[in-house]
Amino acid sequence: MTASSPTDPAPAHAPQPSASLPCDVLVIGGGPAGSTVAALLAEKGHHVVVLDKDRHPRFHIGESLLPANLPLFERMGIADEIRAIGMHKPGAEFVSPHHEHTQTFLFAEAWDKSMPAAYQVKRAEFDQVLLRNAVRRGAEVHEGTRATAVEFDARHQARVTARRDDGSEVVWQARFLIDASGRDTFMASRLRIKHRNPRHNSAAVYAHFRHARRHEGASEGNISIFWFEHGWFWFIPMTDDTTSVGMVTWPYHMKTRQGRSLDQFLMDNIATCPKLQQRLAQAERMTAVEATGNFSYVAERNHGPGYLMLGDAFAFIDPVFSSGVWLAMHSGVIGAETVDTCLRQPAQAAAAMRRFDRAMRHGPREFSWFIYRVTTPIMRDFFMYPKNVLRMKEALLSVLAGDVFGTTPIWRSLWLFKGLYYSSNLLQPRRAFAAWRRRRANIRPVDDPAVST
Repeated sequence: MTASSPTDPAPAHAPQPSASLPCDVLVIGGGPAGSTVAALLAEKGHHVVVLDKDRHPRFHIGESLLPANLPLFERMGIADEIRAIGMHKPGAEFVSPHHEHTQTFLFAEAWDKSMPAAYQVKRAEFDQVLLRNAVRRGAEVHEGTRATAVEFDARHQARVTARRDDGSEVVWQARFLIDASGRDTFMASRLRIKHRNPRHNSAAVYAHFRHARRHEGASEGNISIFWFEHGWFWFIPMTDDTTSVGMVTWPYHMKTRQGRSLDQFLMDNIATCPKLQQRLAQAERMTAVEATGNFSYVAERNHGPGYLMLGDAFAFIDPVFSSGVWLAMHSGVIGAETVDTCLRQPAQAAAAMRRFDRAMRHGPREFSWFIYRVTTPIMRDFFMYPKNVLRMKEALLSVLAGDVFGTTPIWRSLWLFKGLYYSSNLLQPRRAFAAWRRRRANIRPVDDPAVST
């Protein structure tokens, strides 16, 4: 994309708004990444405009938070609001069809004991809290406004055209553009740099239920992960007797739906997972069943002259460890630091962009190592029979808690954990080779519109 070329030019006959509204930073997307970066930049004194195609509250999945989120909530002044809407989540339960017992990991047993729990939240409520906080901090938010085109001038300033839901158009001239558009991948799609993750490939089918059977006592709010033959299920208890249930599966399995409704397809697969079926025996579905294909993807880059991509606008990985909201909000933190440097200290912009790139790649990389292996039999055994030799369990729990960006000294123990995993593969070559072949088959692309939306 050249500095003067539009990435999404309008047809010649389309009306072109003449006047543009100035701002320092224009943020596309009002989800966790966009709301976080907008609030932090507005606090620093920048004129920030947020465009969100939706009107809040609105439905969204990704309801399970990590303990690492909580210090950021305190920093942003929204901890009490999140506590009021959240279901207390002390840990994560893993349920395997190949093991009689279940295994629960408690965040309080992680390396850093200061983050003993998280929350499960309804994203409609959670995202609204974040967006309203951005407004309180001074950001200008326009809901029901979809960015439709962008072009950059010779100074790398962005001219963004947007369409309101009443059909009118408006143009902003921004000194800096932040793409926090989530799975819409505004910039990556226009630059044609978004790709399926070559090392992972999955789709999701999900809905909300009422009257699902939960654990009792302190464990009520734990997320449960159920492995099954074609992937895994999530079971996320939330407030008001609402439980999010979803299946993450391989695209080849989605293709077997063959005319069944999404509702029937989801329930048929739940029936193959007896322990989950038991917990849903008295449940009633509250929402329509929805599906999302191309679940894991990555863009070739996350920044360029005059713009950054945050959170899911850059990459999305399998949500088995509930990392999505945390990675999005953390990208908002480092994005705010980067943009502030670019605007106030242009001579330091290149170095700031390099730091941003390293930080953006670090989190997904650390989570992905486990994600790519979590459905293999050997890794499943590791999760079901954890050992704290050389503090390896504490280090693993720190990853599950999202503690991968700070100073907690988990890395030596994680390297030892990975070394033990590779050694176990060498000691069980037939089992490891069979798992490798199965995974290669699982992640193969499937050319089917039903799984590629």
